[in-house]
Amino acid sequence: MKLQEFYNQKLEYGLEAIAADKELAKHIQEILIWHKLLAPPADGKFGPISASALREFQELMKCDESGFLGPDTAKKLIETHPDVSSVLLQGELNLSNDLASRIVKYMLAKDYHVDRKTDEYNIIYIEGMNPNGTLNSDKPNSFNDLRLVIQIVDKTPKITDIWEATTEPGNHYTDNPMNPKGAARIKFGQYKAWRVGTHGIGRPEPHEGLVQAANVTVHRDLNEDMIRTGDKLDTGIFGINQHYGYDYPRNDIKLAGAGCLVGRTRKGHRDFMRLIKQDWRYQSNRNYRFMSTIIAGDDLLKQFSA
Repeated sequence: MKLQEFYNQKLEYGLEAIAADKELAKHIQEILIWHKLLAPPADGKFGPISASALREFQELMKCDESGFLGPDTAKKLIETHPDVSSVLLQGELNLSNDLASRIVKYMLAKDYHVDRKTDEYNIIYIEGMNPNGTLNSDKPNSFNDLRLVIQIVDKTPKITDIWEATTEPGNHYTDNPMNPKGAARIKFGQYKAWRVGTHGIGRPEPHEGLVQAANVTVHRDLNEDMIRTGDKLDTGIFGINQHYGYDYPRNDIKLAGAGCLVGRTRKGHRDFMRLIKQDWRYQSNRNYRFMSTIIAGDDLLKQFSA
């Protein structure tokens, strides 16, 4: 049933009853996603992650129905506009002018999802930025981008760790693309598209990484100019994985990047994987699909220069 019907009947459902009604579960998920409390998609499978998002909504809206869905929660789910919950959520965050806060403010301004529990990990890539938050030349074929993990600790964004990375293919795969449409350069944005798996199966050095499991959008560099401008967009599953760059030099990607999101060093990547696997959602479901946000460094700084 839909939420309105549930509310009209003044029902009370525990979490198992919600999960048993796929239509109701999906409707609740859609609303929680709308409020940026749950990452998409809405699939009607009401497990611990959806239940946690519902509890967060209840706490935010001061519903006295924790642990179950009742008329008060249903009414507020139906009637509360995301502008209201957004103000309440943003008011719960301590945002300053440090890099972590700037990234979170940028994500909120772009209407991106921000995971807010301490044991949830926000994976961020920033193109053309140095670890101190300054821009670099974003020279092609270089590890001059950032991979970061941000947590919200005591309502304050913190960079848990930061690594050298690249979000772009290097010279080799630009000149010798794996796809006839051209090398892939991921479109800036946010994608819930990666599961823990093995990158490089059948190759000399397979290793654990985040393997693409849902669509992302890429720019196809058919003219091989190593920029996105004018390139056609292509959406699908292309093996855009998150893996390591074999300790190659900072100024030469070599064969490490054909469009994947690549941390430069083996050790740094293993630390990254060890960290994000502590996320309670992965611990709850080993098939959990991680979200990652890819940001242009100059756009991030421009947001705060006005």
